[in-house]
Amino acid sequence: MKVAILAGGHGTRLAEETEIKPKPMVEIGGKPILWHIMKHYEHYGFKDFVIALGYKGEYIKKYMVDYLSLQGNLEIDLAKGTVKNDESVKPNWKIELIETGLNTLTGGRIKRLKPFIGNEPFMLTWGDGVSDVNLRDLLKFHKSHGRLATLTAVRPPARYGHLEIKEKGFVREFSEKPQTAEGWINGAFFVLQPEIFDYIEGDNTQWEKEPMETLAREGQLVAYQHNSFWQCMDTLREKYILENFWKNGNAPWKLWED
Repeated sequence: MKVAILAGGHGTRLAEETEIKPKPMVEIGGKPILWHIMKHYEHYGFKDFVIALGYKGEYIKKYMVDYLSLQGNLEIDLAKGTVKNDESVKPNWKIELIETGLNTLTGGRIKRLKPFIGNEPFMLTWGDGVSDVNLRDLLKFHKSHGRLATLTAVRPPARYGHLEIKEKGFVREFSEKPQTAEGWINGAFFVLQPEIFDYIEGDNTQWEKEPMETLAREGQLVAYQHNSFWQCMDTLREKYILENFWKNGNAPWKLWED
């Protein structure tokens, strides 16, 4: 099963980082968040990636081409003009890097991947969020209901400390970073049938608008409820949250062994 990753957005709320690189290449623990996402999928046996490029896509291409040279030891024989890579760091990944336009919206990027995905079910996520969702359980759930689309529903961490206040201002309860109790949001990590391409008109279609709204109305969109860790990286504050998890050795999304 192929894994589609949307990695073409501008990332304007991370402008300090994304002026020189696309958001999926912003680093957590010295590795692009895109790498963390791909390692998550690899952990569950999904190693065939189709990545939708847009803004500064050449940065992602260069990283992937140079990946082996950047990660491990090199043996360079100048006389022979040969370079030998460290076999121990070679992941079993197949990666297709697809140009999907600079200003194409999310739905348009997905539709442009159709020739590379084919007429098969596939997984889809964004290139800016990590989770510890069990992807095998997600796929099993998708197969169980027989609908066209499954999204992972999450309760994101609240941005600020939560207060429950009694009369006269006394605090009944304080919790620093609870999961929001008000409801669920779309956390991406989709499993999709190829029929969803018919719900996308073209480049100017936003996946989260007409296509998902129509799928929901028709009873073709089902939520897999994930109660554990999930965190997007839309702002510098969220980047620092993820960086601190990694630095302290307790990154919840790191399911793989080094």
